[in-house]
Amino acid sequence: MDEKFFQQLFDSFSKTLEQVGHPLPSVSTVAAENSDPYRVLVSTLLSLRTRDKVTLERSKALFGRAENFTELEGMDESEIADIIKPVAFYTRKAADLKKIAHVINTAYGGKVPSEMEALMSLPGVGLKTASLTLNLGFGIDAICVDCHVHQILNRLGIVDTKNAEETENELRNILPRRFWIPLNEVLVRYGQAVCTPVSPFCSKCSETTRCPKKGVTRSR
Repeated sequence: MDEKFFQQLFDSFSKTLEQVGHPLPSVSTVAAENSDPYRVLVSTLLSLRTRDKVTLERSKALFGRAENFTELEGMDESEIADIIKPVAFYTRKAADLKKIAHVINTAYGGKVPSEMEALMSLPGVGLKTASLTLNLGFGIDAICVDCHVHQILNRLGIVDTKNAEETENELRNILPRRFWIPLNEVLVRYGQAVCTPVSPFCSKCSETTRCPKKGVTRSR
């Protein structure tokens, strides 16, 4: 698998997405409107285990109340929770956001750090959140693997991995660097619209004839 292979794959997925008309993921929408790392980091945290529509609505509501980490730290944890509800685990996320705001205000002058290690040291921030913040908030190359990316690449037989972390490590060895940033956005959209977790729409997929469909037991 070389650069030409991945370019053809991305072109194929992008063409299908144009045909089905699926919108951008919530965090990409936030970043397209304002790529402030504060907004990208916060909306990514809210997006975990949460539907895009809810993420977008609650992110905008929170930004309407707190435009930066200084204002966010000044809010009561209960107020943050009330605003972001019903995102998944909203009480825990409210607590994490309050802690993150304090750390960033005291240790980084109110600015989101642009280093992977620093981001992952923040409460509630894992590899996916850190990578997407680097990608969309700073334009820094990082491979962001979520459930869609992991599942689609395994179904295609491009990787043979057990979890997102293994997939990220494998992609570092095989994925040309210029695809690192667009990878998540393209495959998340494709996973939501076509290669769904349960009963994927193989009839709509442009790669169906050469896809080994690993792990697929039922399709449409």
